[in-house]
Amino acid sequence: MKSRYSRNFWIVCFAMFFFMTGFNLIMPELNNFITNLGGEKQKGLIILLFSVSAGLSRPFSGKIADIVGRKWVMYAGIICSFVICLSYSFVDSILFFLLLRFLHGFSAGFAPTGATALLTDVIPDNARGTAMGIWGTFISLGIGVGQSLGSWIYQLFGFDVLFMSAAFITCISFVMVSIAKESLQVQQKMSLQHLKITWKDVFEPNVLPAALVMLLTAICSGIIFVVTPDISGMLHIENKGFFFGFYVISTIVIRLLTSSVSDRIGRPQTLIIGVSILVTSMILIATVDSKVSYIVAAIVFGFATGMSSPTLFAWTADLSHKDRRGVGAGTMFLALEFGIIAGSVITLLVYDNSPTGVYRAFLIGACSALLALSFLIYITVKQYRNRPV
Repeated sequence: MKSRYSRNFWIVCFAMFFFMTGFNLIMPELNNFITNLGGEKQKGLIILLFSVSAGLSRPFSGKIADIVGRKWVMYAGIICSFVICLSYSFVDSILFFLLLRFLHGFSAGFAPTGATALLTDVIPDNARGTAMGIWGTFISLGIGVGQSLGSWIYQLFGFDVLFMSAAFITCISFVMVSIAKESLQVQQKMSLQHLKITWKDVFEPNVLPAALVMLLTAICSGIIFVVTPDISGMLHIENKGFFFGFYVISTIVIRLLTSSVSDRIGRPQTLIIGVSILVTSMILIATVDSKVSYIVAAIVFGFATGMSSPTLFAWTADLSHKDRRGVGAGTMFLALEFGIIAGSVITLLVYDNSPTGVYRAFLIGACSALLALSFLIYITVKQYRNRPV
């Protein structure tokens, strides 16, 4: 029986799995790394600077993906990540480390944008929700494997081996992309003209509803990326990627069970369920006081993102014109980065490395998710009222 998904689809899924594994391998120990440099108070900048550069690069990556090619953009992101991962071993100051974090963000601004545009080209229109669920599973696996394996490598071998391992795994992603087939039908050669950005290249207005939900829910992710390694420490858990291990398992389970739900009941309706669970997870993390409650919170957060993330990207594909899929994907990732930036800034303002600071940060995250939920309910009610009689 012939698969409904092409060889290209699976190659890109595996390529992004290895990219996300290499990228996330170092994440759980970065708080520890900057603390060793004397920068404990700058923890929020680890995510903030990375997100700023990723956001700045989205308009360029989206435009180039639509003109020069999807693979070209993926190559640029992968090579950038490889070089930066190797460079971390030479860090000897807080300033140098923060500079590398800023530069590392460009890799996240390019590789996923190209991959999303390519996948949108090759998946069947009537199975976008399911396809994005599969792709999201590979992304989640990369995050989970990277975060869990990274702490283990550090504990056994130290930072230098950790950084070299991240670079090596990133190379596998490069090999996978090299055997994928370019999906952009008409390609132009790269030129400096393509680096001139207008508002049209930055933002795809058709995807605004999905982008707003992405922005508001990504604030929660920004808070989680900064604070969860410290929560593990407060609970005397040695593996800083502990939270993400359970998060990934639950994400995969919920995607396997619900991957086609948004294709059947609609994107906003599915998101209402996912974002409602997200609100619950924020409250659970805010009140964590034991390893068991931490595991429960991670599982619930995994359920939330497992339903929401692929649905948001399927919704984006629905709303994007076929000639602007790169810009559409870039717009969504731009919203993601701004949300993570906002979450990082919130963390810098309210988090003081204490349980009380954890409570404050995640309570704000819950409020942001509630705003997204309110917007989705408004859209659903509006669709219901405007339906043909």
